Amino acid sequence: MTCTAWQFTGVNEPLVRNEVETPRPGANQVVLDIKAAGLCHTDVGVLTDEGWLSTLGYTPITMGHEVAGVISEVGENVTEWKVGDRVGVCPTTEIGAPGFLYDGGFGEQVTLDQVALVKIPDNVSFAQGAAGTDAGMTSHSAVITNGQVKAGDKVCIIGMGGLGQIGARVAVLAGAEVYIVDTNDAVVDLAKRLGAKDVKKSIKDYADIGFDCVVDFAGFDTTNAAIEAVRFGGRVVQVGMGKLEATISTKALILSNVTLIGSVGGTKDDVAGVYHYFSTGELEAAITEITFDEIPEGLDRLHKGGVVGRLVAVRD
Repeated sequence: MTCTAWQFTGVNEPLVRNEVETPRPGANQVVLDIKAAGLCHTDVGVLTDEGWLSTLGYTPITMGHEVAGVISEVGENVTEWKVGDRVGVCPTTEIGAPGFLYDGGFGEQVTLDQVALVKIPDNVSFAQGAAGTDAGMTSHSAVITNGQVKAGDKVCIIGMGGLGQIGARVAVLAGAEVYIVDTNDAVVDLAKRLGAKDVKKSIKDYADIGFDCVVDFAGFDTTNAAIEAVRFGGRVVQVGMGKLEATISTKALILSNVTLIGSVGGTKDDVAGVYHYFSTGELEAAITEITFDEIPEGLDRLHKGGVVGRLVAVRD
């Protein structure tokens, strides 16, 4: 028995739709029927930048690290989960991330260790469930855990993609005064719906504010400007990896006593926290749904820019 999956075979090569063996669960594992898989700028990085090759466990590999679905089979020693459970996959547990160390979500089914599973509330869609695993988790951790954002803070969010729009809303829910930087005019209405005070194309346009925290979800030559935009003793949280290197002013970093911290992923608690916000209606991810057949086209759209929110491939 086989099923199909979109697989990475090499840098600057298109994804290949391959026939793969139908997965079976081992001890502590489940088989997940994939209902939704998010598309991420990291996926674009893997496809276009050789610097990402060292993060892959093997090739060809089924990509897709934002995964949600329904358990269709359970293996030995699986006691907390059952067939029919709706779950998302946390990509930061000890087993690593799907689509990197083992086959991911750009296919029909995947085998997973139960340690990575997080229950999706019944009133949360699979598309939201997929977006919450990486975009949601990473944004929640960057803003709350590493950014230490609290009520009354002045916060700038750079980049209103899938992560940034969730991060902006989380900051608003934390009671912060939130400002947005994005070069895409299409995000203005979204930013206002999320509760942001203003949107500009460059953080330099906010020169007089003196942010308590800047969270950079872009990473395209934006790190240094963020360092120069925070107040004395402020924090810059770097999440975006649009480019894998940045030049910064150590003068500004030191003389302004700025804390610069990298932020990757989060925990299952962050995923569950985002799912809770989704279920209460306080947080709603901006999602554009596509089909699994459209995954390569969707990744090309991400590469070219202009996508608002998160692209998520959804299966009926």
